[in-house]
Amino acid sequence: MQREEFLQQLWLDYIHQHTDVGALRLWPTDTPAEYLALLTLNQSPFAAADLLPTLGHLGFRPSQRYAMADRGLLVTLMAPPDDGPWLILAELQMGTLSREPRARLTELVANTHPQDARGQNLLTRGRPWAMPDWASYRMLCDAHPLAGWLSVMGPSMHHAGFDCERIGSGIDSLDEALEQTGLKGSEERQYGLFPVSPMLDYRFYPTCSRRIAFADGDEHRIPQGGLALLQKRLSNDHERTVELLLPHHTRCEIT
Repeated sequence: MQREEFLQQLWLDYIHQHTDVGALRLWPTDTPAEYLALLTLNQSPFAAADLLPTLGHLGFRPSQRYAMADRGLLVTLMAPPDDGPWLILAELQMGTLSREPRARLTELVANTHPQDARGQNLLTRGRPWAMPDWASYRMLCDAHPLAGWLSVMGPSMHHAGFDCERIGSGIDSLDEALEQTGLKGSEERQYGLFPVSPMLDYRFYPTCSRRIAFADGDEHRIPQGGLALLQKRLSNDHERTVELLLPHHTRCEIT
């Protein structure tokens, strides 16, 4: 798999899940995202340690690593070889879950079909294990919202972030336009997948929930991720906007 194919597959899978984003026409459809946020968990073969070599083979280079203990996340910021989207690989640390939800999530992942546990496209296949029942999903959500998300979505793209400067419009005007389409943003910096640095203006827009059939056949509407806008508060010609996204105090050494 080539990098362009990988990015295209990520995007197609994302807009299949988030049809309201796919229908947006507020900026040119070929505008590249500033970053793609990927969520996984620290259990092989979906752990960051397993995925980073493959992403490196596709041309992405680890730039910074961040530890977010309050979220139970280790996050790796990965730079592309060109001016395309960066990747933000967020890995849920299952040890932060209590015993019962950790055991249930471990069981789900362990039941991945062997053919869905290898290859370069582990992040573009959707959920590679059986759908949990509603009670398990609720238990996982109560333990950690991202554990519930992973149980029904699998390791995949959580949201895309767009730089307002690359779009060519200010964040306030884009925010107003998005609200008119039905996407209501939040300035709360703890609202999305990870906390956000005060160096940026930032909005996270949860996309419309979808009705999904769970293992017992019952259907429920659940949230599935979203869309983000970001804009530098101070002009800086030396760094991409995504490089300023995550709080500096959470940065740790790459080993």
